[in-house]
Amino acid sequence: MTQTPPFEIIGQSRKGRWLVTCDHASNYVPEDIWPEGGEALGLPPADMSRHIAYDIGARGVALALAQHLDSPAILSRFSRLVIDPNRGADDPTLVRKIYDGSIIPGNRNAGASEIARRIDGYYRPYHDAYERLAQQRDDTVILAVHSFTPQLKSRPRRPWQIGILSAHDKRLTDPLIKALEQAPTLVAEATKIGERLCIGDNEPYEGRFPGDSIDQHALRKGRLNVLVELRSDLIETPEAQSHWASLLAPILCDALAKTDL
Repeated sequence: MTQTPPFEIIGQSRKGRWLVTCDHASNYVPEDIWPEGGEALGLPPADMSRHIAYDIGARGVALALAQHLDSPAILSRFSRLVIDPNRGADDPTLVRKIYDGSIIPGNRNAGASEIARRIDGYYRPYHDAYERLAQQRDDTVILAVHSFTPQLKSRPRRPWQIGILSAHDKRLTDPLIKALEQAPTLVAEATKIGERLCIGDNEPYEGRFPGDSIDQHALRKGRLNVLVELRSDLIETPEAQSHWASLLAPILCDALAKTDL
């Protein structure tokens, strides 16, 4: 049994039509996964502070966006290394044994029964709560907030400040990408850090894994949706998280209005 709820919900009674989600909000490893007193999942703190354990800065951005949008938010309360809520239940990367060069000792011997236990204790309760929130309105728009590391090991540095991920549903993502590319506030922000504004269209990742969160709660239900990825070096502090949320919120609202949906 889990010792703390595997999710947190903020602003459930807010009136906005967005549902802000953060699948990788936490790097917490519960005691029933790895006993207190040892390194989490056998990993040193330096690894648990990396993107392999959670999406750096995403929680703060999600909370600030939810406030700007007057909408509820749901956030995970367990590390993606415990089990990844943004994967299908049969995905081979649901419980990773190696990630970006780091072996995960605590997952090395995680077989079918252990994975099933984590699905029951963490994955399924999170998705059940997610769906209940999505059903509060008939016109819910899902806004998934993630972050990506500036550079994977042995890979080139990533040029994008923001990535917008989508699968076959482009109703919101297409007008949003256009709005982001033309936003003076974002052009100025990129200039401030000595870069040109670069918005990724299904970069740095493809927009869909079968059974992932957007697939489960948006694509299969016909809900408008967008997954926003922010480069984590831009949102490392609470101040930066709040700042980027304030930049994105009006652009998101304008893009949604342009859909007439």
